[in-house]
Amino acid sequence: MYASTVRGLLVRGMLAGLIAGLFAFAVAYVVGEPPVRDSIAVEEAQAAQDAAGASGAHAGHAGHGGDAASAGAAEEEEELVSRPVQSTLGLATGVLVYGVALGGIASLAFSFALGRVGRFSPRATAALTAAAAFATVYLVPFLKYPATPPAVGNPDTIGKRTTLFFLMILLSVLLGVGAIIIGRRLAPRLGNWNATLAAGGGFVVAAALAFVFLPANDDAVKPGFPAAVLWEFRIASLAVQLVLWAVFAIVFGVLAQRLLAVRADGSEATAQRNAPALG
Repeated sequence: MYASTVRGLLVRGMLAGLIAGLFAFAVAYVVGEPPVRDSIAVEEAQAAQDAAGASGAHAGHAGHGGDAASAGAAEEEEELVSRPVQSTLGLATGVLVYGVALGGIASLAFSFALGRVGRFSPRATAALTAAAAFATVYLVPFLKYPATPPAVGNPDTIGKRTTLFFLMILLSVLLGVGAIIIGRRLAPRLGNWNATLAAGGGFVVAAALAFVFLPANDDAVKPGFPAAVLWEFRIASLAVQLVLWAVFAIVFGVLAQRLLAVRADGSEATAQRNAPALG
């Protein structure tokens, strides 16, 4: 029975993640695409300016051969996938796959947390699970390593910056799990409310220490990049994640509540039918 319930929650979590992904895609397209287009325009303008400067510097030496080489380089840099496809089909595919995957993982976390973190209803547990996932998987890493638009950072440090970001996610998740364990152990002695405050405070302090000791992304944004475009992109990125997790919490909470209510009614009916035989 337990395995079938977890399987049912997993399916509903992935479905809720898909629905949440649709809403997140709408926000990403409407709010997130404009700053992405602006950042690409800034990069293209800078690249054209650099190319013009380089062409002028070598014009006396290269002659027409330099023009041919520049044309060949431009052809090699043509995008394999056009921007309209990237901003629609590509964006939708990425966000939906992301939503389904996180929905499945969050449903498994919900299965573990239900009844273990307090006497909360399935809907409340779903909301708490989504809030914890949003905070640990996105918000805390975002505060240390904020999102940046494409083509604005040093390409030579992409690997380093990606590693640091995922390291921050791992640390945040581990600290969150540790806070939950500590809160449960302190609850019998301090009470649920005080134990929650103590565990939450410990998480904030530990995350702050991680912020201090982990290196910063000093070259994540090129000097001179428009601050307004960068701010708009980061706000849009935060909005996409907020919508994703909020919609997931609502949809999955409803689906989980219905599933568990049906299973509870079925178990109660089975117990009543078997009661005379046991007596």
